[in-house]
Amino acid sequence: MSKKICIAIDGPAAAGKSTVAKIVAKELHYIYIDTGAMYRAVTYAAINRKIPLHDEKALGEMLVNTQISFEPGEVQQVFIGEENVTEIIRSLEVTANVSEVAAHPVVREELQKRQQLFATEGGIVMDGRDIGTAVLPNAELKIFLLASVEERAERRYKENVAKGFPSDLEQLKKEIEERDHLDYTREHSPLQKAKDAIELDTTSMTIAEVAKSIHELAKAKINQ
Repeated sequence: MSKKICIAIDGPAAAGKSTVAKIVAKELHYIYIDTGAMYRAVTYAAINRKIPLHDEKALGEMLVNTQISFEPGEVQQVFIGEENVTEIIRSLEVTANVSEVAAHPVVREELQKRQQLFATEGGIVMDGRDIGTAVLPNAELKIFLLASVEERAERRYKENVAKGFPSDLEQLKKEIEERDHLDYTREHSPLQKAKDAIELDTTSMTIAEVAKSIHELAKAKINQ
C-alpha cells in the first residue's frame, strides 16, 4: 500500500488553486479540503447574523458555535450546521468581504486548528493562502500557483457568468488587485511562498496541464 502524503497548494485569489486541487485529489483518491470555503462560510455566517466584520471578538464568539463541514459530491458540498451554503458563499458580497474576515488572528487560528485535524491521517489535498507556511508546514509537497491579474480576472469572470452571477471584468481586476494587497500585507499569516514550495506560473497553462504537473510531482513524492 503506497504511503499517503499531504499536498499544500497556495497562491493568490483566482490562481486556479481549488479547481486544480479537486482534480489532483480525485486522481489520487485523496480528500480535498477547501480552506477558502471555510473562510467564506465564516464570512457568510457573520453577514447573515449581522455581526460587524471588523469586530474580531464577536467573530471569535460566533465561530465557537459555528460548525463547518464538507460532504463529497460532483461539487463538494459545504455546510454550516445543517444549512447547505455551497452556492451562497460564492456570492459577490461574500467574495468582497472574505479577506477582511480572514485577516483576523482569532479566525485564522481557529480554522487552522480545524484544518490541521483534517490532515492528521495524510491523503489530503488542501489549498489556500497559508497552507504550506502556517497550516501544514510539514506537508510533503508544497505548490505555489501564480498567474497574472488579467488572467485571474478573466477566469473569475467566466466562473461568475457560468454560475449566473452578474460580473464586470474591470471591476474584477480591481478587486483582485485589492485582495492581493490585503493577502500579502496582512499581519497574521500573510500570503507567501514557503521556502520549499515549487512555484508554477499558470498564466499560459491550461487547468489540465497544471493538474498533470502537480500529479506527477505528487507521484514522485509518494514513490520516494
